[in-house]
Amino acid sequence: MHPYTVSAEIAGPAAIWVRPDSGASFTTYPAPTFSAVQGILDCVARWKTAYLEPQSVEICAPIQTLRYVTNYGGPLRHPKNFVGATGYQLYSTILVDVIYKIHAIARESGRPPDANNHLHAVQGLFERRLRQGKLYRTPCLGWSEFTPSYFGPLRENTVACKDLSMEIPSMLHRVFDHPQAGHYSPEYRQSVKIKEGVLRFA
Repeated sequence: MHPYTVSAEIAGPAAIWVRPDSGASFTTYPAPTFSAVQGILDCVARWKTAYLEPQSVEICAPIQTLRYVTNYGGPLRHPKNFVGATGYQLYSTILVDVIYKIHAIARESGRPPDANNHLHAVQGLFERRLRQGKLYRTPCLGWSEFTPSYFGPLRENTVACKDLSMEIPSMLHRVFDHPQAGHYSPEYRQSVKIKEGVLRFA
């Protein structure tokens, strides 16, 4: 069967792909996880009987990190903070000035098809909505406040950083066991390689 692929580019001034083992001082992976890319794709196109599965990410800007501080006022505060109605400062290590090109392929979800060629249909829906800027929600680069400065079709003037090659000892791959209505079941991958600026999920 002919593969139905899609691509998009996303860039922004700040991003964080949180390592679950970094505790309260959140630290980012050097590249987005499979689940994070899946979330970006779902902001554009959704289909009951098909979905877009991330295949790879091209890192098109050098990896730069920054210490980021924000005031936290959520439910995980210390009891004394609730009494005084105060928050506390949350320290994180984030990425700055990021550019990614993401590539995905249409897959069947396991439900009975609701169109003659639903894989082609979800591909067409994605490309049309991306081009028109019609989204279900604004995609983010990790945290919701990290909104993109560009999100759309691939640009010719951005290319993967060929001099960027590294190995990530352990990386969160996905959070749920299925891209649609899945159950919480974190999956990790070991010795994940970024080669010449490209991280491949397959």
